[in-house]
Amino acid sequence: MLNDFDHQFIERAFAEAKKSYDEGGLPIGSVLARGHEMIAAGHNKRVQAGDPIAHGEMDCLRKAGRQKSYRGLTLYTSLSPCMMCSGTIVQFKIPRVVINDTKNFGGNETFLRERGVEVIDVAHPASLELMARFIKEKPELWNEDIME
Repeated sequence: MLNDFDHQFIERAFAEAKKSYDEGGLPIGSVLARGHEMIAAGHNKRVQAGDPIAHGEMDCLRKAGRQKSYRGLTLYTSLSPCMMCSGTIVQFKIPRVVINDTKNFGGNETFLRERGVEVIDVAHPASLELMARFIKEKPELWNEDIME
């Protein structure tokens, strides 16, 4: 179930994805929040930084810095997390993940749910459209990202 302030972070994750797209990178953005307080935001920098693990969620978590606990936090992401990012979510015990797009890439939602993570799929129209456009425009870069 979405809270009143979830929508602002859903939009911020999309804005981070758009920023990465505009920089020539993969359009994936993420936000970490505690209730209505944003802790950090980040976006995919694999292309921009030449870093294969600089996914949107990882960039966001790096910017958040060390946390004594991730309990009570929500991670918002413009695209369903890959296995690396899903593993990090489970490792850090982040209890709630809100996903803008599970259509263009998905599959780890079950992995997260089986480990006690609340997963909310919001099917954000702008996120769905931007990722579909990116995949069509740059299929070779997309396939590199998902290791196809």
